[in-house]
Amino acid sequence: MKVTRLVRYLAFALLLLAIPASSFAGVFVSVTVAPPVLPVYVQPACPGDGYIWTPGYWAYGPDGYFWVPGTWVLAPEPGLLWTPGYWGWGEGVYVWHPGYWGPHVGFYGGVNYGFGYFGVGFGGGYWRGRTFFYNRSVTNINITNVHIYNQTVIHNNVRVNRVSYNGGAGGINVRPRREEEHAFRERRFEATSVQAQHEHGAASNRAFLASVNHGRPTIAATARPADSTDTEGQQPMQLMPPIVRWTIAA
Repeated sequence: MKVTRLVRYLAFALLLLAIPASSFAGVFVSVTVAPPVLPVYVQPACPGDGYIWTPGYWAYGPDGYFWVPGTWVLAPEPGLLWTPGYWGWGEGVYVWHPGYWGPHVGFYGGVNYGFGYFGVGFGGGYWRGRTFFYNRSVTNINITNVHIYNQTVIHNNVRVNRVSYNGGAGGINVRPRREEEHAFRERRFEATSVQAQHEHGAASNRAFLASVNHGRPTIAATARPADSTDTEGQQPMQLMPPIVRWTIAA
């Protein structure tokens, strides 16, 4: 039994070396331990026109859960919105459902990430043609060269707490609505390379580990992704089916 377990862990270690762990498309991540609650933080000011807020989340790596700071990301192309990823309980494990870009915001587990992502849809702004209009009532907009409006967002039937997962013990009990299921069937694109670099940067910093910061990361949000690469003109990549599953027991 011990030999079998050792072989399994060695195989898993080789898999991690061969394929970078990521919460985005391509790697199917599931764990048996629930993610920590979402930290409370202040949203940095929007850095410029065309940037969309992508909320922070708990990702998982070889050393456990680590926080990926929320950040403003330049939309890959006009008209695309970000659906945050979320952890969902199923078949005895917590499975990560990656976020994606698409013309409409889909289901993200009913998780209240704040700043327009109150569990259902997105109240932080909308596209009109190639122009994005920001809702200053729920996002930090203090620049003058963008289009803004003020609209109070009423989020009924959404649990106002910091629970970061759907289903399971203590999880959020919310199912996808019809329009959210439709959004999932639309043309979708995975996170940009800048977003992936942002997550990898957090993964390489032990200060973001939940076991180190006890669920209270010192840096919970940034004005831009950790990598300063300009995404102007970058084409999004079409979502592909997951190619790898890796599961870690408690």
